[in-house]
Amino acid sequence: MVSEYGLKLAVHLITTHFGNIVANVCDNLLRKGPLTLEQLIRFTELKREQVKNSLLVLVQHNCVQPFQNQQQQDGAKTEYMALFDNILHRPRFPKFLDIVSRKLDDECVELLDGLLRNGRLTLQQMADRASEGKENPVAIDVVRETLRKLLAARYVERCPAPEPVLFPVVEETTTRKRGARAAKIFQPPLTIEERVLEASVPGESIRFSLTADTGFNADGETNSDDCPMTSAEDVVKEELTPWRANFEEFMRHLRHKALIENVRTRLDEGAATILSAILDATRTAEKKVKVQNSVPLSLEAIFTEVVKSENGRTMTIDRVKASLVQLGCPSRMPDDSYTIDLKNIIELARNDEVESIVLKRYGPYAYRMFRLLSKANCFLETDKKLQVMASKQSRFVMWKVNKPLLWDYVLNEMYHAALNLNLRLGLEQEKDGELLSVPLDKINESKSLQKKFERRRRVRLLLGSSLMKLDDALMLFHDF
Repeated sequence: MVSEYGLKLAVHLITTHFGNIVANVCDNLLRKGPLTLEQLIRFTELKREQVKNSLLVLVQHNCVQPFQNQQQQDGAKTEYMALFDNILHRPRFPKFLDIVSRKLDDECVELLDGLLRNGRLTLQQMADRASEGKENPVAIDVVRETLRKLLAARYVERCPAPEPVLFPVVEETTTRKRGARAAKIFQPPLTIEERVLEASVPGESIRFSLTADTGFNADGETNSDDCPMTSAEDVVKEELTPWRANFEEFMRHLRHKALIENVRTRLDEGAATILSAILDATRTAEKKVKVQNSVPLSLEAIFTEVVKSENGRTMTIDRVKASLVQLGCPSRMPDDSYTIDLKNIIELARNDEVESIVLKRYGPYAYRMFRLLSKANCFLETDKKLQVMASKQSRFVMWKVNKPLLWDYVLNEMYHAALNLNLRLGLEQEKDGELLSVPLDKINESKSLQKKFERRRRVRLLLGSSLMKLDDALMLFHDF
């Protein structure tokens, strides 16, 4: 469940980007869960057209997912579900563009920028946008090739189904025999959001492929012939297929970066190189962002990937084995492969983050106590007291860090801090907004205007960099 300040931060971001009416609709969806159009009209007290237009904006920008709920007793109804994580991704768009700029060319960055700004675009819309302000229109084949590069890197994906169907849950249990006994293993039930998103995602065969590159049409059905589509009708379908940025891949990239940097700081460059090689080799095999362990790899496969990097070319097999031991792989798995405990690395990074907060807020003595309890991860006594009763008994007062509860508290505090920084940034932009209309030559002629302009620049840089650093810590506790 999202905390109060998390909800306030999400609503503030929607208000800043799309206005109060859209934010009103989004606020009700975030707080009340999936709602029908009629329920939204009643709760928001807005006109039907206002609610419908707000929903169209939120769906266009991947902040809301409609679905057909077959679980209702009075028949299937279209409900709308707010996507909290996608809303929080909006301030991270510059990070996403930076990732692509380091991996691909400028044309890919420009195309992705259009998708991030507009939410969803078809191939034809991408071509129209690329041609804006240019004397000669950009050929659609050029845009198609750029899109193909982004799809190959999984930075762009086909949009989800417009209204996936949510069927009633069928309880399933698996049985595992232990001697003569049989024990039932119950899998934790998926949330409504997880079930809807799972039902809406296209199959892997078409999710990252242009229609013309596969034997599938826009509906995911196999063509009657074995050849790639060449008919005019199929080309039109391809050009009308909507695409969007693949937030999951960007978050995976940022998680890998956080893992590698933490290992580099805590261990050494060699261990970071090994981990980076393993994550690069298994990136496409990861089924979700929050994987607990890396995909198993043989020592030979790890070494082959390591020597591809500049730092890894000087490493020997023995050095690779030593780094694997550092990373928590003292022995091989039964199938002669190695896997890294990524969850443990994230836990250590969270501990470091909270320890720094305790040190700054409560001082060195509290920091030492917290660090001791955090490292021990078990109950420790403060002192031994004698309790006078019918018979003398020793009583121990024990203490332990409740990490899940602490993580939730820290995350809520980070939401609160991010909200305050965003509010302050908005206030500063409004206060010195008149400077934007003053010509540059007049600013250079006036010392007072120069001071105001320089102050505005410093404040924006400070608040912006603070938000970026805070977001890195926020992702550590929420997204990773």
